[in-house]
Amino acid sequence: MANKAKLEALLTLINTSARDAIALYEQYGDVPAIDQMEPHPLDNAVDQTALKSAIRTLEGACAQICATLAPPSHTAINLVQVYDHACVRVVARERVSDILLKYPKGLHVNELAKKINTPPVEMDVFANNRLSLILLDEHPVKYMILLHVESTAKGATVFYETLKDPRIAYSYEQTAAPVMYAINKDGTEGTAFDLIARDDNQRKCYNTAMRGLNRIMGSLAVLTHFPFEKYSTVVDVGGGIGAFSLPLAKMHKNVKITIHDLPEPLAQARDIWVRECPEALAENRVEFDDLNFFEQVPVKGKDIYYLRNIIHNWDDHESTIILSNIRKALGPNSRVLIHDYVLCQLSRKQAVIEASEFGVVSAPEPLLANFGVGNMRSYQQDMTMLFVYNAKERTLQDFLALATAARLKLEKVWDLAESCVLEYSAA
Repeated sequence: MANKAKLEALLTLINTSARDAIALYEQYGDVPAIDQMEPHPLDNAVDQTALKSAIRTLEGACAQICATLAPPSHTAINLVQVYDHACVRVVARERVSDILLKYPKGLHVNELAKKINTPPVEMDVFANNRLSLILLDEHPVKYMILLHVESTAKGATVFYETLKDPRIAYSYEQTAAPVMYAINKDGTEGTAFDLIARDDNQRKCYNTAMRGLNRIMGSLAVLTHFPFEKYSTVVDVGGGIGAFSLPLAKMHKNVKITIHDLPEPLAQARDIWVRECPEALAENRVEFDDLNFFEQVPVKGKDIYYLRNIIHNWDDHESTIILSNIRKALGPNSRVLIHDYVLCQLSRKQAVIEASEFGVVSAPEPLLANFGVGNMRSYQQDMTMLFVYNAKERTLQDFLALATAARLKLEKVWDLAESCVLEYSAA
């Protein structure tokens, strides 16, 4: 395909995917406006897979055509001169969105500065919009944003130093992760998980952030795509407060749920379930069971063993231990569901193979085979895992290798646009 023809094809993808997204919004009412001051009904929809698919193509095609046509220096500096995270941290920490709720017509920046005790500047009037509402105290995504702009950002600043430090450059220990390398200078020891376990407020914020991840990843789409109605028991391994299990209990009342985790998150989980889903407790549809998944085998013989954003926290050796312990619990018809990002292949040939064998969606040409910027968050999340836990996101080939080591067989990949659910049986 000639260079100009490729650009024309990208323009077509931009037009088509944008119209697809518009049509999806129109199913719920009007298309949102940039200055809209309330959420759109589609923002909180359980299944956003179709929308995420359209946006994945739209973002990928827009970025690819810009990178093609812009001068290289323009593109390169745009990648690094990005300080949005520093600004968002100020807005989130000072609760600016919550303050602006009281001023629907807006508040002059000098008045706002007085309320948050910062220097005044000569600018205009600010009010909330659909995007800033994400930073309200009540919104769980705010707490995921804070994790990124605070602890993760610290790890990013010392990433180069950790690669060059001969003591830890080749270590996969979580105690040597860049985040801990940065905070260890203050005398703090352990892992990122240790920090959370030692601080009740951090643990609460972390567990709330995991609920925010449902909206970021659109991960609750699994509740409508996977046939949970055919099963009667689900084990949520490392389930925390029930970010997945709470919606599961409300949508699929035929399922009895076991949440496995350490005692601290389960104590918080019990309180949350009393408030948010007391009927599941009253009907004995949920149980909380302490489990160290490195040392113990989950409850045996259940239908589904579900792990969302668990395996990506650990290196291959530790991940194999977790999956091997789950393998010991499986009955003949049990299934293991690993719900994570799956890093797409840049090789068009490999992408076609994975699409034909496992149903992984590959990008339309001439878009990059991995959707380019359209899948950027999975690669950014890979870096996040490295910074915080010395861990990683994985390709499909990585997951196949883990499965072999743990005596599991990959049966199917449920592609939910941003994330995937990998379904395994006992090998």
